[in-house]
Amino acid sequence: MGSDNPDFVEEQTAADVTVSSFCIEPHEVTNTEFATFVAETGYVTVAERPLSQAQFPDLPDHQRAAGSLVFQPPDDGVEQVAYLSWWHWVPGANWQHPYGPDSDIQGKDDHPVVHIAYEDAVAYANWLGRLLPTEAQWEYAARGGLDGQTYTWGDQYAAKKANTWQGLFPFFNTKADGHLGTAPVQSFSPNGYGLYDMTGNVWELTADWFTVTHEGKAYSRDPTGARQAQSYDPKKPGDGAVHVIKGGSYLCAKNYCSRYRPAARESQAPDTGTTHIGLRLVTPAAS
Repeated sequence: MGSDNPDFVEEQTAADVTVSSFCIEPHEVTNTEFATFVAETGYVTVAERPLSQAQFPDLPDHQRAAGSLVFQPPDDGVEQVAYLSWWHWVPGANWQHPYGPDSDIQGKDDHPVVHIAYEDAVAYANWLGRLLPTEAQWEYAARGGLDGQTYTWGDQYAAKKANTWQGLFPFFNTKADGHLGTAPVQSFSPNGYGLYDMTGNVWELTADWFTVTHEGKAYSRDPTGARQAQSYDPKKPGDGAVHVIKGGSYLCAKNYCSRYRPAARESQAPDTGTTHIGLRLVTPAAS
């Protein structure tokens, strides 16, 4: 697991990690698949629920409206912006309205579902009798049988191999891969295991709690990462315990993020969704 890239200390290699056989879904969960779950269960996602007074006692009522984090690029002509200023809390943003109440998912049945918080992912997995992958399972699957190569297809970056950001993030996207936002699943060639979008499109949630390194995983079988009480990302001190997300997204660019690699890892607060986080599930292989 991991890499020895000095620019990403959180990826430092954990040697000889072993995973037991498992099955993994060939593509990210789509809007259609998630809509079926909602229709059959009546489930309401975290982004569709107003913020509770108990959890946010200092917020006035008008600021507790249900919503989620939405990517909004800078205005045309702007050449410099504050770090992370492209993320905005938008009331009414959720999986059915990815950019706010005036947006919808019509014509995007086969796009990955987004604005999925960890609780939502677990509920969906339980409904199907499946699981979120561990980080080790996810990374093993993403590599597609390649040993130590940088990307899911080899060592050379190629814009048309995955849905990522081409151009200077966050100011302009050349759309060299044919997409500005999410792409329909299976739009790009699969990896060596027949799996689609293990790079780019949307980040994918895993079951593991995040810590800065892979400490403790070396020479282990089926590692599950840190305990919740140990989880912490010093880059996001206000988030508390956070989960590992993998794979990068359509917002990852060479000048920013560049985490569209199997080894790459990032953290995500369990109670928040965004316009670029989704999921896929696993099932232990029959013995």
